[in-house]
Amino acid sequence: MISRTSENTTQLVRENYDRLAPAYARRFLNELQSKPLDRELLNRFAASIRGRGHVCEMGCGPGQIARYLKDVGTTVFGLDLSPGMIEQARQLSPDIPFQVGDMMALELGDESLAGIVGFYAIVNIPHNSLPSVFREMARVLQPGGLLLLAFHIGDEIVHPDEILDQPNSMDWFFFQPGEIRRYLEAAALFVEETVVREPYAPEVEHQSRRAYIFARKPGTAT
Repeated sequence: MISRTSENTTQLVRENYDRLAPAYARRFLNELQSKPLDRELLNRFAASIRGRGHVCEMGCGPGQIARYLKDVGTTVFGLDLSPGMIEQARQLSPDIPFQVGDMMALELGDESLAGIVGFYAIVNIPHNSLPSVFREMARVLQPGGLLLLAFHIGDEIVHPDEILDQPNSMDWFFFQPGEIRRYLEAAALFVEETVVREPYAPEVEHQSRRAYIFARKPGTAT
């Protein structure tokens, strides 16, 4: 059952990203051009699951990660809580399917995905809601399916007054890799590798350390 607190958080996040969507798309659409490690990890992910089925980019925003995955040969679609973000994604990449959805209650079939990419998809999700998110991811992954997750490293909760010159009422959550690993393992996802990097240049991104986790659902794809 989804709690009233979770529903309130979901509505808050949706409203903020709907307002941010046009500015967010302008700022981040081409971000991967300046992020070589991110491209390398996405290439590895794509090579691992290519030809095995559909991939979902969760928390896709304007779809820049889905665009990259499509261009390297992945059968991908995007999902985001914000209708405003989905509108931007559809305009920018009309050849990729995008849909509105909630990671805590995915309208996707059991074992329907070969892979999931979630680049900063959990940044606005409180710690106590992460188990539900990872259980849903595990449910929709095929046996042998792969998750690539990226997030900010830390213990803080950040609440800027403005984002991209727009008023903000959301919290940003930072996580320790060990904590995320425990949540993933509790959801029966096996962590294969954790990659940690220092921030890129200030003009490229917020100055925080980043973690990338490859986690796989046990079993063999049929």
